Amino acid sequence: MDEGELMRLMKRRILESYRWQEDVVKPLSRELEIDVEEFQDILMDKLDMSSLEALHPRFESARPRCIREKLHSDLQLCWLVDVMEIISVDDAEALKDEITELVLAGREYSEALSEGRRRLHEILRS
Repeated sequence: MDEGELMRLMKRRILESYRWQEDVVKPLSRELEIDVEEFQDILMDKLDMSSLEALHPRFESARPRCIREKLHSDLQLCWLVDVMEIISVDDAEALKDEITELVLAGREYSEALSEGRRRLHEILRS
């Protein structure tokens, strides 16, 4: 086995670990609508060993921010807060914090989003 093959094998072992599969590979391949194997190949081609070793913690630390940005869009807060100004920035931030915590605690995003819509309706009515 030459050095390139050995490096590819080491990268594959990292990418096939349980945490990588559950936290990074499967969710992103599902989101991008590509096969897990194809996404792993892409990561092996694009990232070196040090990047792979450092990426998982960065992915985890970015997850709350990504959820909050997705909620901002999915709850139409860009319109309600930024354009129409019928919801305060503070209320929107508190709502995103609350719903993000639900997702991080294990609730499905779609369920948490429904809860966010219910809470948004309460905020609009208050």
